Amino acid sequence: MFFILSKILAFILAPVTWILLLLLISFIVKKATVKKKLRIAAVVILIIFSNPYLFKKTVLWWQAKPVTFNKMQHFSAGILLGGMAAFDKNDVGYFGENADRFIQTEKLYHQKFIDKIIVSGGSGSLFRQNLKEADFIKAELIKSGVAEQNILIENTSRNTYENAMNTKRIIDSLQLKGPFVLITSAFHIPRSLKVFNKAGINTVPFPSDFIEIDTPFAVDSDLLPRLGLLNFWKIIIKEIIGTKIYELTGKA
Repeated sequence: MFFILSKILAFILAPVTWILLLLLISFIVKKATVKKKLRIAAVVILIIFSNPYLFKKTVLWWQAKPVTFNKMQHFSAGILLGGMAAFDKNDVGYFGENADRFIQTEKLYHQKFIDKIIVSGGSGSLFRQNLKEADFIKAELIKSGVAEQNILIENTSRNTYENAMNTKRIIDSLQLKGPFVLITSAFHIPRSLKVFNKAGINTVPFPSDFIEIDTPFAVDSDLLPRLGLLNFWKIIIKEIIGTKIYELTGKA
């Protein structure tokens, strides 16, 4: 139920959903003044959430800062969270926009910062539960030169809370010693770190695929509207609201 509710929440929290609903209602209502106000509201939301400067400042406030390990740091395992791959209609897996999670994990392994990789991720689909992301990622890690005996997977989790609970079982069963490196997207670190720590897993965050970096101000990139930001706002809003919900329900 929580998994289904999270999918519904993601749809509701999308600014493009608000805009479409306002426009739809404006065509339904009959009063001219109400129509006008609804359409003005839709335009205002569009202007606000397509503004690159506002988006960059919000993301930089929320997402985790870059982390660099020194040669003296060493960890028994890195925990790689799913959410970076998808499957086509022929059930063939492909990396998506968060693939930097994979890249950073294999780098940490090959640079000998981590001994083992725990991959946590089941199916993010409501209907294609047979396709497990962790299985796909394990195969790709082996192709990149990671020894199979150093890859541990759990392929049943569907959200961050289940990631933590299922990973905790692996850690406890093998009696692995922390702290562990938690590897996920920079925007996802604030929520996942709280959830894993709440589960009793001592983690050190290692953020990847930064949505925004702190670049100098430029008129063309910071002021000109970008409609594509409407989708990225959905990600950030979901993370912020999701963190608060996890805290209220005792999951973080």
